[in-house]
Amino acid sequence: MAALPYWRLSSFYLFYFALLGSTAPFLALYFDHLGFSAARIGELVAIPMLMRCVAPNIWGWLGDYTGRRLAIVRFGAVCTLLTFSLIFVSKTYAWLAMVMALHAFFWHAVLPQFEVITLAHLQGQTSRYSQIRLWGSIGFIITVVALGRLFEWLSLDIYYPAALVLIMAGIVLSSLWVPNAQPVQGNRPTGEGFLKQLRNPGVLAFYACVALMQMSHGPYYTFLTLHLERLGYSRGVIGLLWAVGVVAEVLMFMAMSRILARFSLRRVLLASFLLAALRWLLLGSLAEFLWVLLFAQVLHAATFGSFHAAAISFVQRSFGARQQGQGQALYAALAGTGGALGALYSGYCWNALGAAWTFSIASLAALAAAVIIATRMQEDRP
Repeated sequence: MAALPYWRLSSFYLFYFALLGSTAPFLALYFDHLGFSAARIGELVAIPMLMRCVAPNIWGWLGDYTGRRLAIVRFGAVCTLLTFSLIFVSKTYAWLAMVMALHAFFWHAVLPQFEVITLAHLQGQTSRYSQIRLWGSIGFIITVVALGRLFEWLSLDIYYPAALVLIMAGIVLSSLWVPNAQPVQGNRPTGEGFLKQLRNPGVLAFYACVALMQMSHGPYYTFLTLHLERLGYSRGVIGLLWAVGVVAEVLMFMAMSRILARFSLRRVLLASFLLAALRWLLLGSLAEFLWVLLFAQVLHAATFGSFHAAAISFVQRSFGARQQGQGQALYAALAGTGGALGALYSGYCWNALGAAWTFSIASLAALAAAVIIATRMQEDRP
């Protein structure tokens, strides 16, 4: 067996999620700085998520059909950089909407195909996935803390888009360093169609819960920074609070191989949804208390860390080698659908209902996912 290219794979995750660390906490803040209303901010944040509903399935089918997944990753990374650079041309709503749509179409082509490449490199070592993926979390932490401090001193106008372009260049360079790998045939026949595998027990219920989980994150990713800023927290402190959540996520990723060896995927997913429901209630109603806010951020270990690692494992187990790309792409697409709905509803509800009610709706979505998993997914020991 060839040696695992640990650092090459890890460097890609570091830059890819560094970009997420620069957009999730600060993109809405940037649009607010440009003078857009909460509803327009919700729409602009939703556009990349809507593209996530379409793009991964197109690129996933192409990756499965051609097998040239690494070429798709590299092409997507270059086009992400080029199309996002158009943000320097204009700051009108229509132009920004176009930039959000174009760069997201290519950005969302990248990760599902890279996940397949990573798992192919991990033949017989899938428990090590979390050890590689945690570098994405480290990239997120570095970026969110650094930008949080930086934007206490510098204006968002030019420096924020420039920071994003620099990180996108890092994604391009790291994609050129990664060696290719193809998934091997497992026990499931490659001739079995994707749709047939999709109808296996619990698979459709799982994908419905993916959408609900990401919908519940809508207020968090769209308005948390603005929410905390209006409660009196500084941008540097807000960056550190985002980082607390991702540190908890990193620790969870480090423990996931042992957790998945002891508990079934169903139990891990159920716990993740229940803790998400609690977390959104705390953020919506008690975020002015720092100790409550810190506890809520630690719960990111469950709402993203354990959920994502368990979800990736579930997709890998549920689909054959020739359907891995489509399975990962559908995961990304439904996450995008839920995320877009979450951003849209939170944008329209934020001023009308307030933070507490907006986060309460998120809590109900996570609770609904817990009920579906509890009733529709079969217990499956790892």
